[in-house]
Amino acid sequence: MIQTLASAGSPPTLVSFSELGLVDPLLRALRDEKYVHPTPIQAQAIPPLLAGRDLLGCARTGTGKTAAFVLPILQRLSAKSRDAGARGASNGAVRALIVVPTRELAAQVRQSLDAYGRHLRIATAVVYGGVGQGAQVRALSRGVDVLVATPGRLLDLVGQGHARLDRVEILVLDEADQMLDLGFLPDVRRILRAASAPRQTLLFSATMPQAIASLADGILVRPVRVFVTPVASTVEEVEQQVHFVDRSGKAALLADLLADPAVLRALVFTRTKRGADRVAQGLARGGTRAEAIHGNKSQGARERALESFRRGRTRVLVATDIAARGIDVDGITHVVNYELPNVPESYVHRIGRTARAGASGVAISLCDGEERAYLRDIERLIRREVRVVGRRPEARRKPALAPRATAVPELVFGVGTDF
Repeated sequence: MIQTLASAGSPPTLVSFSELGLVDPLLRALRDEKYVHPTPIQAQAIPPLLAGRDLLGCARTGTGKTAAFVLPILQRLSAKSRDAGARGASNGAVRALIVVPTRELAAQVRQSLDAYGRHLRIATAVVYGGVGQGAQVRALSRGVDVLVATPGRLLDLVGQGHARLDRVEILVLDEADQMLDLGFLPDVRRILRAASAPRQTLLFSATMPQAIASLADGILVRPVRVFVTPVASTVEEVEQQVHFVDRSGKAALLADLLADPAVLRALVFTRTKRGADRVAQGLARGGTRAEAIHGNKSQGARERALESFRRGRTRVLVATDIAARGIDVDGITHVVNYELPNVPESYVHRIGRTARAGASGVAISLCDGEERAYLRDIERLIRREVRVVGRRPEARRKPALAPRATAVPELVFGVGTDF
């Protein structure tokens, strides 16, 4: 069956990839992946990116933004191949740099580069912390066309002289708001200073706090603006439920919920790393195969857990918000908020892991007494009440449905005017 890269809830587009100006090797790769119809962000971003424009994109995970920047990068670099002599003489030189906040997202973007670039001669590499740097240094020594990197490891390699950014032609900052949340903004500014050559710059963020807007103003030159799927809107196909339960009863309720045969693949969220381990271990003791993924796990353990979940060997993956960035697994039928996030935007990111590619999905939240305020903040952000299942607490306060001041305003997707 022909699939599209469109996320659930995206409006249909009337163009095909062949109408966007992509070269035949990329169109062949897209056909190999059985993709024909671009999502709104792809249809709106690819033509100006092919023309060399800077771009500011506001789009959450699941809108197809990775392909929106990967495809133009591959085409532009293949049209201007690296000089053979320069490749040998410029160990560590990078032509295109994609900076992301997490190891999982770095690995996912690298997979996209390899999939879409399979019919091109483009050298790609990925560098991130948590693993030895030997293989990463060897890849850089051969010369790299496209490097995907997390900020910390990249700066380590630049400082050691293994990576050079002075020849970067295209620079992408992906999930910029998450990099801000993780404290990476100073590192990002150091990377920008090192990539000093004239370049095309792209910045993508799911939300647009003032710090990110100021960063964009300082690094983008007359950018095209593409705003798709504001964070305050939730995926239409997600059925949202909340169970009010005492904290002590959450483990038993979670086990009961996961025993439902309709739960084919579930992603369970906790607020802390220790909580993720505790939940996964409790489920395993009860006979439910589950694994935890979080920042304290080694990179190898995280990759094994994610691959087991992707292949269906593990039915339940328990994750923290940070570790879940970059998890893009088809067929997640249920998202369970074992603990509600204290940042309401995180709720939108969490439940967006289900109901992808036109499928339906269910998001279930377990809310104890101390989390009622978090639920009210979430309902203000999404401007609707989450349906209560089971016991309803007394005197539940009706939330104010006006959008919060920090929420992204309603935006119509499309290419905006220049700044």
